[in-house]
Amino acid sequence: MSKIKKVLIANRGEIAIRIMRTCRELGIETVAVYSEADRTSLHVRYAHEAYYIGKAPSNESYLIIDKIIDAAKKSGANAIHPGYGFLSENAEFAERCTKEGIIFIGPSPEVIVKMGDKIQAREAMMKAGISVVPGTEGKISSEEEVFKVIEEIGLPIMIKASAGGGGKGMRLVQEADEVVSAVRAARSEALSSFGDDSVYIEKYITSPHHIEFQILADQHGNVVHLFERECSIQRRHQKMIEETPSPLMTPELREEMGKAAVEAARAVNYVGAGTIEFLVDNTLNYYFLEMNTRLQVEHPITERVTGVDLVKQQIRVAEGEKLGFTQNDLSQKGHAIECRIYAEDPDNNFMPSAGKVYKISEPLGLGVRTDGYVYEGYEIPIYYDPMISKLIVWGKSRDEAIRRMRRALYEYKITGVKTSIKMEERVMNNKNFIEGNYDTHFIEKNKEQLMKPEIDKDISDMAIIATFIDYLDKLDNSKNNKKEFTPAQSSWKKGACNINRF
Repeated sequence: MSKIKKVLIANRGEIAIRIMRTCRELGIETVAVYSEADRTSLHVRYAHEAYYIGKAPSNESYLIIDKIIDAAKKSGANAIHPGYGFLSENAEFAERCTKEGIIFIGPSPEVIVKMGDKIQAREAMMKAGISVVPGTEGKISSEEEVFKVIEEIGLPIMIKASAGGGGKGMRLVQEADEVVSAVRAARSEALSSFGDDSVYIEKYITSPHHIEFQILADQHGNVVHLFERECSIQRRHQKMIEETPSPLMTPELREEMGKAAVEAARAVNYVGAGTIEFLVDNTLNYYFLEMNTRLQVEHPITERVTGVDLVKQQIRVAEGEKLGFTQNDLSQKGHAIECRIYAEDPDNNFMPSAGKVYKISEPLGLGVRTDGYVYEGYEIPIYYDPMISKLIVWGKSRDEAIRRMRRALYEYKITGVKTSIKMEERVMNNKNFIEGNYDTHFIEKNKEQLMKPEIDKDISDMAIIATFIDYLDKLDNSKNNKKEFTPAQSSWKKGACNINRF
């Protein structure tokens, strides 16, 4: 008999919908929360119930613990799933849920605190005998201390916020005269982003691969890993494209790193779904980077190659069940790739592109999955992360997966806002990517080809139509313009236009 009867999802957008889908399969009712900007969002429509929690800015809605707890009590939800981002790695929130008698679908507050602080996490891994990137054992107290560390490990170094994430509070130092400004900038950004200006130092790995291992652990001491994800294609230290298996990995390295990931989870008595992140250098030396104590954005590719529903496992673990499989039961089948579809302009330094979606046509077919939340007529708000969907494909081989992703990206049409789709198409056609020859500097190294502006012939006509319809809408809504539409214009507004007329 299931302990969890109703789940409130303390999140929005595609991840809220993704969690709700698994809950429906399990016969669990779902509760959505929404801000003023999300009144018409798809997750609000999909849930069994929905509760308004405040104004559009997240610090007035999705980040207010009292409002989330109040919505859970009003709805009768006996569990909360935090998704990722917002309060997902907030120990105070997890502790508050427990005090209120609400099941928190995630790890304990103590683990969130320990692994959320990058310095504490490094210390825990060193005690467990897991290799970490050379650097300081604790936070730095002065700029002079940085120079002492540089004498020991050399340049370049990375100054990182102890409470950091998402590329914030990070500064690369390649020359000694950059130290003072870099430390101050990292501290300032860390304080404004996380309320904590503590920073530490790591040796900068010049050509690293960002490899992470998915782990699952129950309340009975069972821990497994579900293999690796290659997350090296990034912009501004944030991931764009992930794949599994990693083209870098050997069977021997996979087994060794998988065991290290399991040991890392055991070292902190982890329970639930989590991710152990590593940096791997050109000679296949690997170093612990951090642990994410939540579900990851890129979890669907792991689900696709293992056949394991990670959200379902999170719920069962939260109910106290044992994992229904051992490490020997798990294997990877085929190859999966995920492209994060952002509403932003890659050709203009990835500037966010909020606005109204006029037309959207999502790809279909064998081995294609789309996790999204926007629809035709939806107004993408300016207040949140610009990721609007995730495109996941599967193939029997990496080559088939790449070809399938090319096809799916070609089919994916969105007009009204700029998106990352065309750039990701270019990645799929890039020689270095096809050969698996890339690291975290891939976009920078291939900037000339990836950022090359080009006219998309497949959607140029649709863009013209969308622009013209917008123009007609403005005429229609203008109080000062009394001009009536001609029959031809009326037919355009009714969608009766023929694209071939252009």
